Amino acid sequence: MEQFGREYARLCAAAGAAPQEVVLRCLRELDGARGCLDLAAQSLSLQTCSALGRLLPGAAPLASLALGDCGLSEEGVRLLLHGLCSNTTVKSLDLKGNNLRTTGAEALGKLLRQNKSIRSLTLEWNSLGMWEEGFSFFCQGLRANNFLQRLDLRNNQINHQGAGELAMALTQNTSLQELDLRWNNIGLLGGRALLNCLHSNKTLKRLELAGNNVPGDILKAVEQALDHNQDREAILNEAQNQVNILSKEVLSLKEEKNKQFMDFVDTVDKQKEEKARSEKMSAARVSQLQEALDEQYSIMNSLKTKLQMTEAALALSEQKVHNLGELLNAMKQEQNRVSECHFRELQQQKQEGADREGRLLHDLSAASEKNLLLRNQVDELERKCKVQQDQLFQVKQDLTNTTAELKLRAVEAEERLEMEKRRFKQSLEDMESLRVKEVDRMTQHMEASERSMHNRIQRLEAIRISLEEELSQVKAAALTERGQAEEELIKVRSQARLEEQQRLEHLKDKLRLMTESRDEAQNCCLKQKEMVAEAQAKAKQLSLYADGLRRRLDELQQDLKSKEEEKVTELNKVKVELQEQIGHREAERAAQDGLREKITALERQLKALSSNHREALLDKEGEISLLLEKLRMKEAEISRVREEEAQRASFLQNAIMAYVQGSPLGTHSSRK
Repeated sequence: MEQFGREYARLCAAAGAAPQEVVLRCLRELDGARGCLDLAAQSLSLQTCSALGRLLPGAAPLASLALGDCGLSEEGVRLLLHGLCSNTTVKSLDLKGNNLRTTGAEALGKLLRQNKSIRSLTLEWNSLGMWEEGFSFFCQGLRANNFLQRLDLRNNQINHQGAGELAMALTQNTSLQELDLRWNNIGLLGGRALLNCLHSNKTLKRLELAGNNVPGDILKAVEQALDHNQDREAILNEAQNQVNILSKEVLSLKEEKNKQFMDFVDTVDKQKEEKARSEKMSAARVSQLQEALDEQYSIMNSLKTKLQMTEAALALSEQKVHNLGELLNAMKQEQNRVSECHFRELQQQKQEGADREGRLLHDLSAASEKNLLLRNQVDELERKCKVQQDQLFQVKQDLTNTTAELKLRAVEAEERLEMEKRRFKQSLEDMESLRVKEVDRMTQHMEASERSMHNRIQRLEAIRISLEEELSQVKAAALTERGQAEEELIKVRSQARLEEQQRLEHLKDKLRLMTESRDEAQNCCLKQKEMVAEAQAKAKQLSLYADGLRRRLDELQQDLKSKEEEKVTELNKVKVELQEQIGHREAERAAQDGLREKITALERQLKALSSNHREALLDKEGEISLLLEKLRMKEAEISRVREEEAQRASFLQNAIMAYVQGSPLGTHSSRK
């Protein structure tokens, strides 16, 4: 079968494995007549087992599967048996010499529970009996199976406990006929258990127990029980054959009796039909005159009933028209109420939007005022820095003047104090450079913060402008939609009024026509009464006139049917129009809901922007407080530096004065 070979190759390729050539050859050489797939003594990989397990559920022509001595793994056996669970064509399965254990026994138990086609199962040379739990699963599957007829369990190391499980399964199994348990370890207890199960199992005909250390008396008892089962089966078969023969004879007799009875019934029916025909002919001849009079009376009664029905139909139509008018008025009132509610909600939403816009504008003005205050504080700080620079410059000038006077007074002291001056100048230069750097850094930081503030304010202004534009667009859209809705309401109202007028006129015309038809019907009734009086004298003219009246009645019935159909169509039209109006109102409600959702989304955006703006203002206030704290610290450092410089200058002046007083020049000047 080329198809199975291609399917097997495709499944192997999908699993990422190369197909085995032996399996491919066997699948291609598969005989469709016998349906036997023989893979005995072939080493099958796990991928091959998986592919065959997927292929087996759809393998229709396969009747026998031989997998003996293939060295299958536990997982491979599980995959193969899982595929066989849903197979319905395989009758014989050979798994001998594969060393099946717990997993294999469980998979076999599942197979026996679910498969309904396997009749022969060969499990020779395995190890099912070594694992009690797995063998109990296998026995449970055998207990639930009612289709297996032959089971081979030779050389499976089954002990007396496994034989007990097997005996319990055989007590409920009703299909197994041959069981081979040779060369196991059943022993005395297992033999007794199997002998006891044969008392309730009446279908097992052949049981092989050689090589199991079972005593001879038990073997003889088993043989006797099997002989009894065979005799019972033969007796049952003979009885079944006799029952089948007798049932066939009974069926043939029943068929003959049924034929005779049917023939008799046919003759009786024919006689009854002939008698009925004769009675019908006589009754027809007798009742012709009576039927003529009855027809006239029935025609009169039908005309009266039809007049009553038309009057009732007219009353019903008038009542329905009145009900429809009330429904239309109620719908109009409800529409007016809904439109007024929507108008009030829109006005309230507009007022809320205006209030929110005013609050946002107030917040923006407060933020701009805070920015102006912060700018003024920055200008004051800059002025203070300039004043301090001027004071430092004045101090420098004073120091240079004092140094010049000291140079004039003490030339000799200059040489000694030159190193101290250089050190002092170096320290002053370092302090000046540090101060200049700090001031530059502070000015740069202030400028950067001011630029960021300006940028944020510009962004907030742009966001505010965009929000105002969106609000204006939403307002314009709401106004346009409101105008469109009002126009549509006006149109619908005008159309409803026109349609109501047209319907009323149409109904009036119908009522007029119905009254005319009623008058005509009354005239016809009078004429018919006169004709009935004349018909008693003239029977021939009565029949002709009755035919005319019948035609007239058919026409009236057709007219009534047509009028009823028109009435139904008009009612359907009114219902459709009402449904359309209701649909329009629902669409308007949906549009208004959409506008509400947009307004709520805009409100959320405004809240988010206001919260962001507040956070930004709080951040700026924190930065300004940090800058003020830094300025206080710098002022404290500058004052400390001034005090240190003043102290140093006083110390230097005192030292110079002491030096000058202690020098000969000082003594000379003092003498003078």
